[in-house]
Amino acid sequence: MKKIISIAFVISVAAFAGEQKSTESAIEWLNLIDSGSYEKSWNQSAPLLQSQVTKEQWIQAMNQVRAPLGEAMSREVNSADEHTSLPNVPDGDYVVITLVTNFENKKASIETITVSKIGNEWKAVGYFIK
Repeated sequence: MKKIISIAFVISVAAFAGEQKSTESAIEWLNLIDSGSYEKSWNQSAPLLQSQVTKEQWIQAMNQVRAPLGEAMSREVNSADEHTSLPNVPDGDYVVITLVTNFENKKASIETITVSKIGNEWKAVGYFIK
């Protein structure tokens, strides 16, 4: 019985560590967007995102949608859910992270970022703001 408990504990710790790393990677990527480094954020995104939107389209969208919100004053992770299958994307390792973000010009926004494991790295495949 102790072995089952300890194995379950190890699996839980490993899952938490993976979720934590994916969340950290997502926040690092969001910091690029916060600093206005839109081109760099596109360059560091997953090939899936890059195949859906050109670098120029990404920069234009960020200038139209994200820039007017102003500085990110605070950001708190609301949830981080692991998935192996999501609509309209190939099966893989994904984490969908929602954050409550207070921007300078819009309070209590919900950011949703989906990251995918590419090799040993987590990279953004989707980003939305409500």
